[in-house]
Amino acid sequence: MSDDFRFLMIGAMYENGGNTTHRFLDGHPQLMVYPFESQPGTKYVNDMMSSLFPLKYRWPVFPLDATPYQDYKAIIDEECKVRTRTPNVSKFRNHPFDLNDDERCRIYEQHIAKTGRSTAKNMAAFFRATFEAWKDFNRSGKEVMYVGYSPIITVDADKILRDLPQAHVLHVVRNPWSAFADTSKRPMPMSLENYLLGWTLNQHYALLFREMFPDRVHIVRTEDVMADPKKTLGALCEKLGLESSDTLKKVTWNGRELEQVYPWGTIRTPTPEANLATAKELTTAQTEEIRRRAWQYLEVFDYKNFV
Repeated sequence: MSDDFRFLMIGAMYENGGNTTHRFLDGHPQLMVYPFESQPGTKYVNDMMSSLFPLKYRWPVFPLDATPYQDYKAIIDEECKVRTRTPNVSKFRNHPFDLNDDERCRIYEQHIAKTGRSTAKNMAAFFRATFEAWKDFNRSGKEVMYVGYSPIITVDADKILRDLPQAHVLHVVRNPWSAFADTSKRPMPMSLENYLLGWTLNQHYALLFREMFPDRVHIVRTEDVMADPKKTLGALCEKLGLESSDTLKKVTWNGRELEQVYPWGTIRTPTPEANLATAKELTTAQTEEIRRRAWQYLEVFDYKNFV
């Protein structure tokens, strides 16, 4: 089942436009776009990156002796499980979503009973079960590919591509000034030093894995998505063997147009003007410190003269 599982996983450093790109892809008639951040990681992930990034955002690891039920429960998937199990405390509570998590678990177990367990088969069953259990999913009847999004999962792109032969990874990068300005608005923001460490690591792995897998790892700039989403994401769709679509022009959730991307991310208005204005919220000292810490990637992504 995992060998014929067509899948696109989006990755991006925090506030880099991953959620925004996810929402622009949402209405495409050939795509089954996960409703929230996919967060497929488990507590069993344990490597050098585990101290840098939350385990929920990582590509999962499963115990060898677990049952399918235990595998399903191990997948963190926080945003979806909170929305289905305790909807009144979910930040997405005002958006209709008819999915029963227990039913999804049963469907997942049915898939695994046919295929057996492995990371690849578990992930294929997880995404398939989600869309089989999602009763008010706005179907076109033309869907051929699943789409997930998890922040920072680009660092695991090689594992995703190793496990799923039909998978692609899309990395989204945003200029570090706007990105840091937006992350600074969170209740418990990261320090500039720690944020830029994560930002530069994500760009390092995106460029490395694109060199290793040039046909399966793709990179887009949030600035280009904002300026012309149909052109930028339409070119991606063509590489994936999909058609372009006018739906790429607007951000949606389950095919319904959104007035703003929030609460799917801190970016509210995905326009070039708002993006530049966000970068200009920083002090001169912050702007120059970010330039110093991100210097090796500013020319690669054509950000040297952004601010």
